[in-house]
Amino acid sequence: MPTVAIYNINGEQVGELTLKDEVFGVEVNESVLHDAVVMQLASRRLGTHATKTRADVSGGGRKPWRQKGTGRARHGTSRSPIWRGGGIVFGPHPRDYQYSLPKKVRRLALKSALSSKVHSGDILVVEQLQMEQPKTRDMAKILNNLKINDALLVTAEADQAVEKSARNIPGIKPLTANGLNVYDILAYNKLIMTKDAVARVEEVLAQ
Repeated sequence: MPTVAIYNINGEQVGELTLKDEVFGVEVNESVLHDAVVMQLASRRLGTHATKTRADVSGGGRKPWRQKGTGRARHGTSRSPIWRGGGIVFGPHPRDYQYSLPKKVRRLALKSALSSKVHSGDILVVEQLQMEQPKTRDMAKILNNLKINDALLVTAEADQAVEKSARNIPGIKPLTANGLNVYDILAYNKLIMTKDAVARVEEVLAQ
């Protein structure tokens, strides 16, 4: 089983934590990680792009010229796609890009992402992270003690003081254990988790 050090907010090691193999020690599956990231990015797309077909473009209600006798090609409307100012053929229209992977695949992707951080030594466990009031300066001091400047900060429960203190610091993103996802884990160099957050994640993913 992988073992990581536990630190306090002063950056001092206060113990060690043994992580569950079935969550933090699985073989990293890069194919599944790719599928999960693509799914997340696709789900973020708004899909609000739109073009007008010949039915949507204004004008063109009158036949440009008579059918025969002019020597020119026959046309029924000046809003045909081959005319300047006409409609667009096969253009994009509003759609939903969101799709879902099987539950087992999503869980494996999350385990692979967590395990990759353990294998690379980029996970850091903090004994506890509590703040009396939101203060960015105090959070910056804690991160400086831990020698961190680019990390995903994961807490067990939503904590407004921690969230408000961390969200204004460049390179730091606060997140709860329930909101943990593959894209954010891979997007940041370091993964900082409170001891309670680790327990929460293991409780859910080890089932």
